[in-house]
Amino acid sequence: MESILELRDLSKRYGDHVAVEGLSFAVPRGSIFGLLGPNGAGKTTTIRMVMRIILPDRGEVLLDGSPVDDDRRRLIGYLPEERGLYRKMKVLDHLVFLGTVRGVPPREARRRSAAWLEKFGLGEWADHKVEDLSKGMQQKVQFIGTILHRPQLLILDEPFSGLDPINTRELKDLMLAMREEGVTIVLSTHVLPQVDELCDHICLINRARPILAGNLEEIRERFGGRTWEVDGDFGREALARLPQVEAVHGLRDRYLLDLRPEAAPRDVLTALLELGEVTHFARFVPDLENIFIRAVEEDQSHAA
Repeated sequence: MESILELRDLSKRYGDHVAVEGLSFAVPRGSIFGLLGPNGAGKTTTIRMVMRIILPDRGEVLLDGSPVDDDRRRLIGYLPEERGLYRKMKVLDHLVFLGTVRGVPPREARRRSAAWLEKFGLGEWADHKVEDLSKGMQQKVQFIGTILHRPQLLILDEPFSGLDPINTRELKDLMLAMREEGVTIVLSTHVLPQVDELCDHICLINRARPILAGNLEEIRERFGGRTWEVDGDFGREALARLPQVEAVHGLRDRYLLDLRPEAAPRDVLTALLELGEVTHFARFVPDLENIFIRAVEEDQSHAA
């Protein structure tokens, strides 16, 4: 699959602190790509290196196969986690300003801004100052400013912060529609169910290093392909003693069984029925939260 953005061996240190180390991944064109990791993992540092806000100590960032320089970064739409609007400016004037900064002619910037304000239900606020808007409304204004120049690559850092459920749904629908139009979106967020719902591909960073990357459905298969969800009249120790079981994990009020490669699920079910009553036995399809936790736990255990 063709990539629009590629990071090659990207690294950044601040004195003795390693912010990012050896990060490489490619973002497929026309996808929604999730950049994930615990707090302090290096996500924001990575985004800032892509946008040349800070420069890497090693490695390179390619956009459409060419290094990102100060001119090419203007081809990217970037919504930072730290919002930055001029509170005393009128909303429409502010959007026109943001559009012209990104190369849109003033008259066209005004036309596009007015249309987007109407689309987001903010048309009546066009002549109000930014400071008159709620946090969620300001968030929508900033998002409009990010897409006015119609970039083919969007980088969104916590874009749902401050939005109520209705506006969150509206923004999700817009992101999906933009993907259908060929726009590529890199999404960095702590809200994993949103990544589960939106993303095609992910990269998970932990302790400044990449630990998991690729197509999300293939990653689900990797983490859940030999895992079965079970509930019944038996305890964890009894499950761990089954010869077909490689590992046992707790999941709410049930257990997850990682089967050995040679184990047949039918034989496992037979063994479970010999232990006691089985009330649930099904192949486990992991959500991203489960994958996230297990991947981080495995990485930390390897580092111990």
